[in-house]
Amino acid sequence: MILDASSTDDSTAASPSVGPGEEQSPVTVAVAAAEAVLSARFGSSIPLDDPEGLPGSGPATVVRARVASSAFALPRTLVIKHYPAADGEPDSFAREAASYQLFTALPPEERVCPELLAHDAERRILVLDDLGRTPTLEDKLRASDARAAETALLSWARSLGRIHASTASREADFHALLRRMGGAGRGEDDADPGDDTVPPEVLTELPALLADSCGVSTPEAVTESVTRAVEHARSASYRAFSPVGLWPDNNLVTGTGVRFLDFEHGRIRSALADVAHLRVPFAGSPGALALPSGMSEAMTAAWRAEVTELWPALADDDLLSSYALGAQLVLVWLSTWRDLPEVAGLRGAGPTSRAAALTTWWRDLARQAEV
Repeated sequence: MILDASSTDDSTAASPSVGPGEEQSPVTVAVAAAEAVLSARFGSSIPLDDPEGLPGSGPATVVRARVASSAFALPRTLVIKHYPAADGEPDSFAREAASYQLFTALPPEERVCPELLAHDAERRILVLDDLGRTPTLEDKLRASDARAAETALLSWARSLGRIHASTASREADFHALLRRMGGAGRGEDDADPGDDTVPPEVLTELPALLADSCGVSTPEAVTESVTRAVEHARSASYRAFSPVGLWPDNNLVTGTGVRFLDFEHGRIRSALADVAHLRVPFAGSPGALALPSGMSEAMTAAWRAEVTELWPALADDDLLSSYALGAQLVLVWLSTWRDLPEVAGLRGAGPTSRAAALTTWWRDLARQAEV
């Protein structure tokens, strides 16, 4: 397994207390907002101590804090996510708040993410159960223990299947929660990044990019296949909740399985769009990941074991393979459209580069198509 290194973001590290007249740090503001929403939620003051800024790639300030004292059965530490004011872009807070509410309403055994303990739409704050200082899936993939990495990937695939199985009948619930948090319902924000709607220009622009950059022509049969696969992704079949941000650092490897974090782009879409990531691993992540031989098939089997009771038709190998190939084609097509302009002119790209990843994904796609 090969995963690109990425720098650690220390920009959210906790800042010292400020003096009179000085602007409060984002961490201080987040903790104050969390104390206020906890007080409103439980009807009593709940002070928080020892705030620690945590790294994150999204817009929110993320903080771990200790519960200094409480008469309630709260965890010893909490995780706070405080979002800045909405700026007109698709609202990450609304999606994350709706997502965590959806999962917190499920029985604990079906919940594959931290529990939402308190939230406030006006303050744009989420207070979550802290799962602790456990390794992320990315940590496991970077380490030298190949067996542990493979075990973590299989657990990730199973947890993804559990997400789909537990939310397939809850589309109306999710959109009701989303609207309550100030977000747009289904069909109201098709331009939101991460949606299962592929921009129309992708279908027309990529053949020209491939011809100009690589001297490769695109047969009409291929564009027709992509068009059919995109239409299938928009159908009402196999719809369930998707985290969308399927990055390995968005998952914690706990003693009870992989747990998902960061639902800033969470939505209901075709579950097969997520299955494509079992063949094109973490395509949206900055790091390029290659799976050992047979790992993709094992991950798909682990995912399928969680959903066949709900979707028995997917027990048919040929049917699942056909659906997965269409989703894989769309994901590779979309990834190439996004990345090819930046990598086309590179020479001597390394084995963990984005260019190498695109090459591997197209070769794997050809192999799957032959099968």
